[in-house]
Amino acid sequence: MSTLKLQAMLGDYPNTMALKSGAIKSDLVSFDFVKADVPHDFFKKVIAGEFDVAELAIMTYLQARGWNKPIAALPAAISGRFQHPQLAYNSDFGTITTKNLEGKRVGVRTYPQTTPTWVRGILQNDYGVDLSKIHWVTFEDGHVPEYKDPADSERAPHGQTFMKMLLAGQIDAAVVMAPDLKLPNIKSVIQDAKAEIAAWHKSYNAIQLNHVIVVKESLLKSNPEAVREIFRMMKESKKAAADPLGADGIDYRPIGFSNNRRNFEVAAQYAWQQRIIPRELKIDDLFNDVTRALE
Repeated sequence: MSTLKLQAMLGDYPNTMALKSGAIKSDLVSFDFVKADVPHDFFKKVIAGEFDVAELAIMTYLQARGWNKPIAALPAAISGRFQHPQLAYNSDFGTITTKNLEGKRVGVRTYPQTTPTWVRGILQNDYGVDLSKIHWVTFEDGHVPEYKDPADSERAPHGQTFMKMLLAGQIDAAVVMAPDLKLPNIKSVIQDAKAEIAAWHKSYNAIQLNHVIVVKESLLKSNPEAVREIFRMMKESKKAAADPLGADGIDYRPIGFSNNRRNFEVAAQYAWQQRIIPRELKIDDLFNDVTRALE
């Protein structure tokens, strides 16, 4: 039997390096990897079906399923992290807390982006923030063309970035990148994030997924054995990683349906609450008999 060659897009992470280097072997499948220094730059191409196997942000995947795009997730996380610290303000212009966030202007790169969606879900479900009373400022479109930003959101002027506007005091807060939090005047809105993360993790029995593995639905239907092999190789690649767990002992790259079911359920709950997906998605909408059996 000839080896099935698959078009693939994965970034360089500890849990993908053995797979991408060819250290994990297979007689069934091989991969032609596109160079992907910034994987999210390829997400629109993933949605368009240009790759047989790829990484994709969890909220983008949920949108893809909501609009019936022919891709399917494997229960294999590329990455995850708790997003509590990422909502930040500029202390040069006063203090922003969850209690006075309503009425403020908050910048997000794209409205349905995974990190802002997790942040909004945290605010809504754990702090009682009315998301409709926040004025959202966006900078880019999302990756699924059918999705449209909320009518009461605003697109930032051309050439602006959320950090430029935050530093200038033109927005009150923003969902920022991790390096931005190192600036002395950029402070997290959620104080004592470490304790809040521990409480969230205990309460929800989940982690906040970031990127996951997806395959073409046509491949899943026509060649489930190849999909099982992709999963096996990803699992082996994770085992080869030097840092399988986070410093806090939490697995931020969980593999297997049992280890990921709750993570997908909470993500889908937040996505539906915020209407970034057109219909409510349950776990059986996200996995079929083949992918549910992957452990």
